[in-house]
Amino acid sequence: MLVPAANIRDLLETRVERTPDKDFLLLDSGDRVFTYRLFDDEVNRAAAALLGLGVRKGDRVSLLLTNRAEYLIFYFACFKIGAWAGPVNALLKPHEIEFIIADSEAGTVVTQPDLLPHLDEAREHIASFRNLIIVGDDDKWTAIDNDSESGRNVSESNSEPQTLNPELSPPDEAVIIYTSGTTGKPKGVLLTHGNLLSNAQQIAEWLRLTADDRSLIVMPLFHVNALMTTAMAALWAGGSIVLAPRFSASRHWETISRYGVTYFGSVATMLSMLNHTHTAGLPAGPDVSRFRFALCGSAPVPVEVLKTFESLFKFPVVEGYGLSESTCRATFNPIDERRVGSVGKPIGNEVRIFDENDRELAPEQVGEIVLRGPNIMKGYYKNEAATREAFRSGWFHTGDLGYRDEDGFFYVVDRKSDLIIRAGENIYPREIDEVLYQHPGVKDAATVGVPHELYGEEVKSFIVPREGEQISEQEIIEFCRERLADFKCPKSVEFVEDIPKGPTGKLLKRELIREE
Repeated sequence: MLVPAANIRDLLETRVERTPDKDFLLLDSGDRVFTYRLFDDEVNRAAAALLGLGVRKGDRVSLLLTNRAEYLIFYFACFKIGAWAGPVNALLKPHEIEFIIADSEAGTVVTQPDLLPHLDEAREHIASFRNLIIVGDDDKWTAIDNDSESGRNVSESNSEPQTLNPELSPPDEAVIIYTSGTTGKPKGVLLTHGNLLSNAQQIAEWLRLTADDRSLIVMPLFHVNALMTTAMAALWAGGSIVLAPRFSASRHWETISRYGVTYFGSVATMLSMLNHTHTAGLPAGPDVSRFRFALCGSAPVPVEVLKTFESLFKFPVVEGYGLSESTCRATFNPIDERRVGSVGKPIGNEVRIFDENDRELAPEQVGEIVLRGPNIMKGYYKNEAATREAFRSGWFHTGDLGYRDEDGFFYVVDRKSDLIIRAGENIYPREIDEVLYQHPGVKDAATVGVPHELYGEEVKSFIVPREGEQISEQEIIEFCRERLADFKCPKSVEFVEDIPKGPTGKLLKRELIREE
């Protein structure tokens, strides 16, 4: 159902007006339930607290939190007063957190007691850092300014209603979120109220979400995947949200049963963990009759992982593609016409495949994926050069390689930066990884290019064996030779206990290369 709105505040308040007593946010930890009205009351309380600290439209507020109600409450509090919400990965090291707070010029940080040590150095070194709000488990919020070690209660802050409502239009910034930094220092992606609204609508309508839908958030809320596919899209549809503190493969289906969940968002790693935990399929007992589908994105899903999940649990996986710069999703598979291995079709924006001269390629030809539409970011914060480069020719250049087929389905081949060039031949690591995942003894796999004196680069694969499996390097190489051209096959294999992954499940291949 379409909800006319010029900003996120309007969207939330329209839903509150229409269904004030409908459950909106349910917590999987502690069983707390927020109706739309109660959630909006908490958002207003947080907005008043921010205003009381001097936060105004255009100011940056860093959110350093784990999955908890206050994450969403302070997100929407920022949206209410026109501040920029700045989600920060809670798994980062102190110096990485310091960089993001400093680069975004955030004056206020919202955090929780166990993450305070990460901010000790940042408070001393960042000139913009003025206020710290600490949220506890007792609904109390304590504010500490940089000139004082003592805190004051801001839970009961009051503000005149009109101060909560500055004028906000679609081009106004709503979120500043930092890229993962896999190709250098993280860049601040500026997403507007219009970006968030358009992508929420695109996702909700493509997935046919209604007020009866209830999403499960197991992805971290510092990532656009969780914010958009399972929070904003559900809000757009007038549905409900179940928020879990973290993903648990052992409890997953029980949680879905308990709360009547209809869909959840995930990454390939989560699906793989469910496959390994529930090898006999759905556990006996949980009622999952309301469940519709699983969403998957952030990183391509190995075909074998997807097929195994659907075989075990009998639910479809709707794979899509997107990135922070596209707010979240740019493509999704149609629910009733999914193609395994494809990331689907555009969901309301334009998607093309360009060559190195920014000319559109024909179907089946591999090139760079470029995007255009209302969900594409405003730009990179304080980085005009990177913004101009990304938007050359009027299209956003993703840095991802892919192609489309004759029917308009898109396929992601690899990151441009992950491409291996061996003796002049282009090799796409994902193609090799797909083969490796077909081996019954392989749990996880990642292929990279390593320096080679003669060929420039050579192919190397890192493998995590399944528990109890004994496999050799030669066995893996021979397995690949039966399925791939010789030049694509790994020439060396290293067995490891784990492959480094980012918080959203992306393989950190640069970490593997760095260890070489």
